[in-house]
Amino acid sequence: PLEMSAKKPVPFLRQVISVTKKVHRDPRFDDLSGEYKPEIFMKTYSFLDSIKKQEKEMVQKQLKKCRNVEQKEKLQQLLNRMTQQEQAQKKQQKLRERELSLKRQQRELAKQGKKPFFLKKSEKRKLELAEKYAELKRSGKLESFLNKKRKRNAVKDKRHLPSQKNL
Repeated sequence: PLEMSAKKPVPFLRQVISVTKKVHRDPRFDDLSGEYKPEIFMKTYSFLDSIKKQEKEMVQKQLKKCRNVEQKEKLQQLLNRMTQQEQAQKKQQKLRERELSLKRQQRELAKQGKKPFFLKKSEKRKLELAEKYAELKRSGKLESFLNKKRKRNAVKDKRHLPSQKNL
C-alpha cells in the first residue's frame, strides 16, 4: 500500500495502485478448451481401457497372493471399485448407442419425407425398462429381481402405514 503521512487527514477518495489479479481458468467450463464430445473423447482415450484391464488383472493377482487381512480388504475394495467403474462405463456406452440409433432412425424418416417424432423422457425410460426386463429374462434372473423389488416396495408401504403404537 501507498505510504501516507499521519499528520494530514486521509482523503476520502485516495489513490490506490491497482494490482492485476490472476484469473484462474477451469478447463471444464471454459470455452477456450473446446466442446466436450463423448464419442471423440472415448476414441482418443481408448488406450486407457487396456491399461485399466491390466491393472485389474494385477490387483487380482496381488489379492490371491496376499496374506495380510487389512491389505487383502483394501485390495478387494479397489477391485470392487474397478469393476463398478467398468460396469458404469459399459452402461453409459449402451445408453449412448441407443440414443444414436434413435437419432439415425429419425434421420431416415426425415429423408423419406416424414415428420420426425422425438420420444419424451418417460417414453425413453419405458423403453429402457423393457430392455432391462428382456435382458434379465434372457439371463434367468428376472424372478429374483422381481422378488427383491416386491420386498423393497413392501418395506416402503409398511413405513407409510400408521404404527401399532399410535392406534
